[in-house]
Amino acid sequence: MGIYEDRVLPRLVDLTCGSNRMNDTRERTCAQLHGRVLEIGFGSGRNVPFYPATVKSVSAVEPADLGWRLAGERIAASTIPIERAGLDGQSLPFADNSFDSALSTWTLCTIPDAGAALAEVRRVLVPGGTFHFVEHGLAPDAGIRTWQHRLNPIQHALAGGCNLDREIRSSVEAAGFELREVDSFYHPATPKVFGALTLGVAVAP
Repeated sequence: MGIYEDRVLPRLVDLTCGSNRMNDTRERTCAQLHGRVLEIGFGSGRNVPFYPATVKSVSAVEPADLGWRLAGERIAASTIPIERAGLDGQSLPFADNSFDSALSTWTLCTIPDAGAALAEVRRVLVPGGTFHFVEHGLAPDAGIRTWQHRLNPIQHALAGGCNLDREIRSSVEAAGFELREVDSFYHPATPKVFGALTLGVAVAP
């Protein structure tokens, strides 16, 4: 990673995605996690306070050393064992059927090959395991989508490869998951270009 990606971007992500305005959405996404949990794009650990008591352990995939250091106090305060266990969501260092649940919050927008990451998540989940996610992506309204396409090159360059216009629901389904719950909405505290969210639970067959 360069200096910007290694030293600056993790702090920007922590600031923008760590807003208290996102807490309700994080809590809702994490509510049904259980057992052994894989979290891709762990970042600075903003989800840690919202892990329910049904979680036994968390294996965190996070490429940024600074992001992991920023998570230190949250990890230390958690009663749930949390370990940094991987750097790349596209190539997970775990055996098949290793986890009961997986979590991704505002992560698939940035992973270069989101399809590969989703296939890996499916591989490491037990049959019937659940994938819990909230992601921003392509908006339902044509006018907003037009601006997302226009702004995407700028967003991609400034935000560490983040994409505004990925279609989340179809990507999850294309990886072989069965969607059990899904809700698409605009976050009320975020401009619609950035705040078109898809939140759901998908099941690994």
